[in-house]
Formats: sequence, C-alpha cells, structure tokens
Amino acid sequence: MPLYLEEASPLIQHLSAFLEHLPPLYAYLTLGVIILLESTGIPLPAESLLIFASLYASHTHHFTPEGLIISAISGAIIGDNIGYIIGYQVGYRLLEKHGHKVGLHNDRLILGRYLFRRFGGVGVLLGRFIAFLRILIAILAGASRMPWPTFTLYNALGGVLWGACYVLIPYELGSQIDSFTGPVGIGLATVMLTLLVGSFLFLRHHEHTLVKKALADEEQRAARKKKHRHFH
Repeated sequence: MPLYLEEASPLIQHLSAFLEHLPPLYAYLTLGVIILLESTGIPLPAESLLIFASLYASHTHHFTPEGLIISAISGAIIGDNIGYIIGYQVGYRLLEKHGHKVGLHNDRLILGRYLFRRFGGVGVLLGRFIAFLRILIAILAGASRMPWPTFTLYNALGGVLWGACYVLIPYELGSQIDSFTGPVGIGLATVMLTLLVGSFLFLRHHEHTLVKKALADEEQRAARKKKHRHFH
C-alpha cells in the first residue's frame, strides 16, 4: 500500500484492503452500477468512489484505467437514460408537487429549466459536471420533454468526457506520486487532495451563482408574462 494511503484515514485503509481482494470484473460492475443508480436520481458518492478507484489503480495496477472508464461511461449513459424515462413519465407538475422528497427543490427545478432554455442540449452535458445536477439532470430533461435524440447525443458526450476526466486525471496524478518517496510524496498527495477539494468548492460556488441567475431569469420571465397579459 502506498505510504500516503498508510497514513490516511481508517476508512481509506479499509477501502484499500477491500479493493485488494475484489476481482477486477466485480469491481468494474459494482462501480458501474453505483454510477448508474446515482444517474437515475439516487444520491450516492459515485464521483468520490470513481476518483478513489482511479488513485488506487495508479498505485496497485489491480484495475486498468480503461476498465474504470468503460464502467464510468456505461453507468452514466445508461443511468441517465433511465432517469430521462422516469422524468418523462412522471412529468413536471408532479415533480413540482413531490420533487422535494427526493432533493428536487423548486430552485433546482428552476435551474434545470434555465439551463435547458439557455443552453439546450449543452445543459445536459454541463449538468454532468455540476454536483447535485449530475444526479437530477436526466430526470429534469425528461420532465421538460427535451427531445430524446437531443438528450441522447449530449448525454453521451457528457458521459464520455466525465468518465475520461475523472479517471485519467486522478490516475495520472497518482502515478506521478509513485516517482517520489518520503515527505515529497506525502506533500504531492496533500497538494493533489487540496486541488480536488478546491475544485469541489469552486463548483459549489458556481452552483449557487447559477441558481441565483436562474431565479432572476425566472422572475424576469414572470414579469414579462404579467406585463403581456396586462396589455391584452
């Protein structure tokens, strides 16, 4: 086990020990299913598991980056299509009434509408890289009646980019740490983890910014509609 993992939290050490005894095929399938379930709207730590598995693979070579990428992309695309079907069948009004029970609060519904209205299918691709929207974007696309061919195209592009980035970047960073030992290796690991946490906080900040823009846009649209009705 790499030095910085030996000095890591007990949870990471237990995960490392578990992965060491798990056949690669089962690991790929398990990871793919977790990503699939998250993409259908179930809040699971799929992204964190994917990053950890990639870091682990870079040191042990127990898994291949190709296998992890295939698992990630397959789970993301299949799960999002299931989420799209759920959203299409359930409908937007039902989500407005009961969505808060599964984390789809009104501001998130408004944000989904805003992204689709402003970016179209690109909103599906962007949503794959935004924390809470990654779980909900497919359901929102289906509920908003986005054409399925458009959704499929941008969902596939988003799944491929997301899977490749979240495997190859941690894998490459983890591989570079192997070139160093002692305090230097631990220092690089600390920097890497800091960058990952910083990226998460950066995205969280922009999530709030997007929500504010979406709410402002919704208010402007409501005002224009009210003004239009007044003149007619």
